Amino acid sequence: MNRQLFEYHPTVGYKFIPNLKARIQHEAGGYLLRTNREGFRSEIDFNNQKETGKKKILVFGDSFTAGDGVSNKYRFTDLLNGMLSETEIYNFGLSGSGTDQQYLLYKDFGHAMEYDLLVIVVLVENIRRVKSHYRYYYNDLGEKMVYQKPFFELVGDRLNLLNVPVNPNAMKMEDLPAEEQEKVDKGGKFELARTMVNALGLKQVAQKFTKYQPVPEYGKANTPEWLTMKTILAEWIRMAKSKVVVVPFPLYQHIE
Repeated sequence: MNRQLFEYHPTVGYKFIPNLKARIQHEAGGYLLRTNREGFRSEIDFNNQKETGKKKILVFGDSFTAGDGVSNKYRFTDLLNGMLSETEIYNFGLSGSGTDQQYLLYKDFGHAMEYDLLVIVVLVENIRRVKSHYRYYYNDLGEKMVYQKPFFELVGDRLNLLNVPVNPNAMKMEDLPAEEQEKVDKGGKFELARTMVNALGLKQVAQKFTKYQPVPEYGKANTPEWLTMKTILAEWIRMAKSKVVVVPFPLYQHIE
């Protein structure tokens, strides 16, 4: 993910630069990205009060919700908004974020709003992001760097927030202590093998014969990662001022 599109945020780590308009290169040919004054991908500015006579839906998620790869108007939230003339849909999607960061976004930006429905879109990979303390990003020079992220530690049945305020400075992987290098989200296990398989175009063949499970953290009901993820969702739902819809998004491995 390219940091040129984002600015530092002390609690979440980063968010989109406000009032941005940029053409993003993409394998599908590129797409237009626009942000509002609050720093979210939207054609409209967000207001805390509801518009008279309209319902308001808040949607939180990662790049699938933010709309990486397509222009704003082709995202599922914008298409749905076009079908519901009496509804406002605010898209708080943040590319590369975990459910923990999205919860913090809600607390900082969404909770003060008047709304009628909260939608939490959970890419199942987010369980791996929730347990991580750092993420990879590309800096202005195209170098792959490590950036700190906030994370929750489960103490008993309570969430303890750590790494806040987030360190704004980029780091190289080799500069981290050995124990912290294990806390970097590398996109799954077997990083080198995955890179080679993808480069050779053998992803589908490898998936078929190895039965690779990309998120083993869901394998048992009592894994530390799942217990933390479940507690984040439960606390978020309790805090919500409306009904909540949780939408799980599968990875390509599960679809194939």
